[in-house]
Amino acid sequence: MTVEAAVPELPPDAIRPEPALGLGPRMMPTRYFLAPLAGYTHLALRRTLRDLGGLGLATTDLVLATHLLSQHRHSLELVETTTDDTPLSVQIFGGQTRDLVNAARWLQDHGYQGVDLNMGCPMAKVNSQGGGARLLCDADNACRLVEAVVAAVTVPVSVKMRLGWDRESISAPYLASRFEQAGVVAITLHGRTRQQGFGGTVNLDGIAETVAAVSKIPIIGNGDVRTAEDAFHMRRVTGCAAVAIGRGALLDPWLFRKIADVEAGRVPYEPTPAEQIDFLVRHFTRMTEQHGDRSCLLFRKFAAWYGAKLGIPEDLEQRLRLFESVDAFHALVAEIRERHGERQSPIATALVKVPNGPIEHW
Repeated sequence: MTVEAAVPELPPDAIRPEPALGLGPRMMPTRYFLAPLAGYTHLALRRTLRDLGGLGLATTDLVLATHLLSQHRHSLELVETTTDDTPLSVQIFGGQTRDLVNAARWLQDHGYQGVDLNMGCPMAKVNSQGGGARLLCDADNACRLVEAVVAAVTVPVSVKMRLGWDRESISAPYLASRFEQAGVVAITLHGRTRQQGFGGTVNLDGIAETVAAVSKIPIIGNGDVRTAEDAFHMRRVTGCAAVAIGRGALLDPWLFRKIADVEAGRVPYEPTPAEQIDFLVRHFTRMTEQHGDRSCLLFRKFAAWYGAKLGIPEDLEQRLRLFESVDAFHALVAEIRERHGERQSPIATALVKVPNGPIEHW
């Protein structure tokens, strides 16, 4: 007897058809976005996720403003895009207002349609330069920075930030109000403090307080969204206008499509084994088109995220974290096709501590 999968219950606001969400003059095809993730949200991943459907705005990996202005090869790779990679915003970071202003102008002059200012990255190497979440520690300076960038360009400017530096300094509601007055078109809010990093749980009340602090601009909730139910719950509890998904999209690349299915009253789509493996191959192939032989090293870190969802046996996942050539990758794929589904654990390796090894190069 076949048992049909149930369609997850939608929050009341998601049952009714919603008007398209505008971020300034740009209209979004959906309200579910790909959040920027350092080291991950490059062109190949964005395009391959878009192929699956349901994705609205995507934002690039973090780009250091000074490196972009000096035409650093890595920065130019991070902002590389194609005609099917839209809508797109480029996220820039740095501690100096002048550099961010000039980087925003560079992006506008080169045809990019949106600039996102990073005030949320918790990484020490970003904070040590005065960028990322460090900007949350000086509200007046952060506001002057935002005002200067907004005034310098005509393309929409948005901000991604955290609730605050730590739980004793929750600054997001105040800053969001000030940033709205400065002219930003949207704010993406990760519901953790910088002190939390990616530990603990997201503070939905903090996101709700930030939603209440602005008048018109959309607040985009972010953090701990791994299922369609998580996305709808965040919107229902916080009142946020949209949801940005980062690690959840690595754990399940079909998440955006599933959200769209549920909103349309359909059973969430589950890919076949062949589709799961084809996704792996398509992502890697697109990486080789942009990065050549370096793709082998760059792709390794995805193995720990993809393994569980794509049905890769643990021993083959380990080899996927070590492969050194395109031929070795395709030989591995052939073995994965033969042994798909033999995996013992349904939990992604990325969610548990892994031994030191090739990850030191990631």
